[in-house]
Order: sequence, then C-alpha cells, then structure tokens
Amino acid sequence: MTDILKITNTNPRGIPEAPFIDKVEDYVKNPDVDFDKVIAAFQDRLQQYKFMEVSKKQQLGDLNVKIPDIEKNLDIINHIKETKKSDDEEDKIIETNYELNDTLYTRATIDASKLESVYLWLGAEVMLEYPLDEAIELLNDRLKNNKAQLELVKEDLEFLKENITTMEVNTARLYNWDVERRKKLRAAEEGAKN
Repeated sequence: MTDILKITNTNPRGIPEAPFIDKVEDYVKNPDVDFDKVIAAFQDRLQQYKFMEVSKKQQLGDLNVKIPDIEKNLDIINHIKETKKSDDEEDKIIETNYELNDTLYTRATIDASKLESVYLWLGAEVMLEYPLDEAIELLNDRLKNNKAQLELVKEDLEFLKENITTMEVNTARLYNWDVERRKKLRAAEEGAKN
C-alpha cells in the first residue's frame, strides 16, 4: 500500500506529478481492505497540493510587491545620476515628496551634485549605504533574480492547478466506483435473499 502514489515524475522543483486513475482496479486490488487506504492517500496528496498552492500564491504576492519596489528604486537612483550630470547647478536640485509614514508625506529638496550614495533596505530591518553605481548593480541583480523567481512560481502554480484538478477527478472517480460497487453488492445480496 505504500506505493499507491509512487512518485514517478516531478516538475523541475520536485513537486510530484499526480497520477491519473484510468482503471480504479489498478489501485484498489481488494475493495474491502484497500479502498479506505487508497482514498485517504489520494485525499492526502490533494491536500498537499492545496497547501503548496497557498504557499506559492503567497510567494507570488510577495514578488508582485518586491518587483515594482525594486523598479521604483532603480528609477529614482537613475534619475539622481542623470540629474548629477546636468551642467546647470540649478538643475541639480531635486524637489520631491517622500513618505514618512503610511499616511504622512513631506517635501524635501535634494542637492544631487553632493549625492554620492543611497541607503537601501536589505530586509530584516537592515539598511546599508551604497555608492550609486553599486546600488544600481545590486538592484538590477535583485530585479533579475526576482523576475526569474516570479516565472518559476507562476510555472509551479500552473503545474499545481493541473495536478489539483487531476486529484479531484481521481477522488471523484474513486467515490463513484465505490458507490457503484456497493450498489452491485446490495443488489446481489437482495437477489440472494429472494
């Protein structure tokens, strides 16, 4: 019984592919003994897929927040670099609004000619100072990695969606098979009584 859902194929990240039940008899050899174990194994796998799907959706949400933040930071740093290149000292002044808190903004005047570095949040309440070019390089690397990760998460979600559907169909097929089997048994028992 341990090989009911033997893993034969997986996606590149190791998520097992769901088997499709063509013939229930291939999985349920002795209905009176095996059926409950088989249906439980299929339901467990279905729940595992659903758990993985929730996890992947959370990853997708996180990446959908991170990527625009990184792009916004890159835009700002590139704007600072371009402003620094201006020949006119007056054009090197940047006036901006910035967020102090979720609902509170204030204005700032920045002299880009004197700006040589920026501070970046790295996560876990860690902020480091980077020269402009290093900051751009770091953010470009993170953007590239996050976009690649986004594609993998989308691919995994599609794979999970297909496998959840397969397992739901399998579970329905098992239930329907068992209902039909029990009907036949009752009919045979009633026929034997008459």
